[in-house]
Amino acid sequence: MSATTTSSAEVDSVHVGDMDNVAYLVTCRSTGRRLLVDAAAEPAKLLEFVGGPLDLIVTTHRHHDHVGALAALVEATGATTAAGEDDADHLPLPVQQRLTHGDVVRVGDVVLEVVHLRGHTPGSVALVLRDADGPDQVFTGDSLFPGGVGNTRGDVADFARLLDDVSTRLFDVLDDDTVVHPGHGAPTTIGTERPHLAQWRERGW
Repeated sequence: MSATTTSSAEVDSVHVGDMDNVAYLVTCRSTGRRLLVDAAAEPAKLLEFVGGPLDLIVTTHRHHDHVGALAALVEATGATTAAGEDDADHLPLPVQQRLTHGDVVRVGDVVLEVVHLRGHTPGSVALVLRDADGPDQVFTGDSLFPGGVGNTRGDVADFARLLDDVSTRLFDVLDDDTVVHPGHGAPTTIGTERPHLAQWRERGW
């Protein structure tokens, strides 16, 4: 587990499941309210990680490895569910908050901006946590990783759409010190990945 402190929130992470999924817990520093990004797997481990009440679970996209513990955590905590509009009907339980580009998600006094990133799945979303006192944080699901964008299964149109969205909706608006928290593996920064955008487009994945 690792932790990051922003002006408004504590961000903790834990790795779960056979695919090294990362779940993120965002806790409002002023109210103690909590949001979980991706109830991916191992519900007992995630419940221990959360360690108390949970207000909201945001699912970044529909793929099975990101929703394996969702039903169990909702049952145990009563948390509200949120997901991208175009993925919501493919989750294993009803979604109360259907997210579109430009929406905001609130937990306590913490506000996270919703960024729709089309290509890995139709309804994939990222969440941007702004920080007046330090680097912003962005939770990208499987749309952006160290070294490239998410898998588009060889679909040329989906790859172009995803890279276009990542370029215009993340790289064009976020500073280089923004920390990228992907759905698997290690974090990176916008500045670390920015020089490679043209290379990604040329290689086609």
